[in-house]
Amino acid sequence: LAGVTRERFLRDIYPRRKPVVLTGMDLGTCTTKWTVDYLSQAEGSKEVKIHVSTVPQMDFLSKNFVYRTLPFDVFVRRAAEVNHQEYFLSEDEKYYLRSVGEDARKDIADIRKQFPVLAKDVQIPEYFEKDQFFSSVFRISSAGLQLWTHYDVMDNFLIQVTGKKRVVLYSPRDAPYLYLSGTKSEVLDVDNPDMEKYPLFVKAKRYQCFLEAGDVLFIPALWFHNVISEEFGVALNVFWKHLPAESYDKTDTYGNKDPMAASRAIQILDRALKTLEELPEEYRDFYARRMVLRIQEKAYRNDYG
Repeated sequence: LAGVTRERFLRDIYPRRKPVVLTGMDLGTCTTKWTVDYLSQAEGSKEVKIHVSTVPQMDFLSKNFVYRTLPFDVFVRRAAEVNHQEYFLSEDEKYYLRSVGEDARKDIADIRKQFPVLAKDVQIPEYFEKDQFFSSVFRISSAGLQLWTHYDVMDNFLIQVTGKKRVVLYSPRDAPYLYLSGTKSEVLDVDNPDMEKYPLFVKAKRYQCFLEAGDVLFIPALWFHNVISEEFGVALNVFWKHLPAESYDKTDTYGNKDPMAASRAIQILDRALKTLEELPEEYRDFYARRMVLRIQEKAYRNDYG
């Protein structure tokens, strides 16, 4: 959708809770200024912690990447290359920066604090109240890099500043088919999934969009997304709180810990399942099925479009 105002977004798009690509937005001078040369000199040689991988598909579950530290200017130049003269693992290794707070365990990512020079070039579309703001995550990816499928518990804008991305999305309703481990899917290659290993994956309805420089993708909380960098590119994610502030885990600096009530419910369910183990298999199966029916009856929505 082109040139969507804050009012129209909040009135017509936001309540529908579906992903939308917004185009033609005024994002400031970043879309023209952020060349490799400008980026590397703007923030100088401060150290950044990055992911380095020898394969394009990064897997957070098996950790098929290593963390390394580089001066920011060196990192930007390396990430923009396809083959490297200097490298950690292999000459065609991929790089990925996801900015973090000063203390990643306690502080959220905020471009104004971690990259103050670059922050001045960006006009973030603040389609939310000031006190709902959670974080602004600065991201740089090598060409070809693919990030694992995951969901976040907050709404966010993925602002593609330079380069192109392809984003594959799945509805929260398709969680049963995504082979989840926490917030992440085990299915890495969403284009060519291993159907013997993941037979139900075919049931998940796939949505796909292509982001050009200057495009903004609205990703509602709980929507799964898999992001492929078609080119070297720079992006900025802005997360904000859709639920009341007290609903979120206070220790969550990444925006991916389940809301407090959800965590408590899962703990209670785990205790209930442990209790069922006191019964013989036949009874356990019967009462487990009754529990599933009860959950569906009490908690499932019946108005999904």
